[in-house]
Amino acid sequence: MPRETAVYTHGHHESVLRSHRWRTAANSAAYLLPELRSGLDVLDVGCGPGTITADLAALVAPGTVTAVDAAADVLERAADTVAGRGLDNVRFAVADVHALDFPDDSFDVVHAHQVLQHVGDPVQALREMRRVCRPGGVVAARDSDYGAFTWYPSSPVLDGWQELYRRVARANGGEPDAGRRLRAWARSAGFTDITSTAGTWCFATPEERAWWSGLWAERTTASVYAELAVRGGHADEERLMAIAAGWRAWGEDPDAWFMVPHGEIRCRV
Repeated sequence: MPRETAVYTHGHHESVLRSHRWRTAANSAAYLLPELRSGLDVLDVGCGPGTITADLAALVAPGTVTAVDAAADVLERAADTVAGRGLDNVRFAVADVHALDFPDDSFDVVHAHQVLQHVGDPVQALREMRRVCRPGGVVAARDSDYGAFTWYPSSPVLDGWQELYRRVARANGGEPDAGRRLRAWARSAGFTDITSTAGTWCFATPEERAWWSGLWAERTTASVYAELAVRGGHADEERLMAIAAGWRAWGEDPDAWFMVPHGEIRCRV
């Protein structure tokens, strides 16, 4: 069975977790919510710090959510998130989505948010997600598409950031333009009943701009992504500092606006 070969580009620096903790089922899994009801068993792949996980668990209780991630330390943060919500229907496990340690037909819903862009073999990952999903159930995935990110006003520095990030992510074995590829990957994995949709995040208020630009400025100089960019010869520290400054300058512009598009699939098993 294939195993993970990609390196997770973002890592788990605080600037990364800050953005992950902002995610909820409402702002990151709305396309899936009509499929959920009380009593279902859900597998949440790549759960991160667990904010979406907790929302899913509240929606399907007394059904269960099994939350898995490749990083054991982030599962501890997810457990804290779930405990803070007073939920008792979530279990946790370290897992590689290419080779899930669950029997066939174990879950009613298998969900992955911002996962397939970071794995070495997204088609194999979807095959495994399909294998552990019960007949009649749903495999759902949502991924952003970095090549389709757009913003205003134009910024040569952010143009350079976009090109650099995509190059680093691909060098790590991932596919940053995953959103547009989800349907094709699902078809290659053997799904035939696929509903494809799109969703967006938009950052436009002063508070949203400050938050989004600040976390990317920090990621660009202090996260695993920064280390990988330098180690791989894609950028030096001086260029990363210039990109971070460009992010902050963009965020201070009262006309600034940023859109993050996502591809979404719901695959009936």
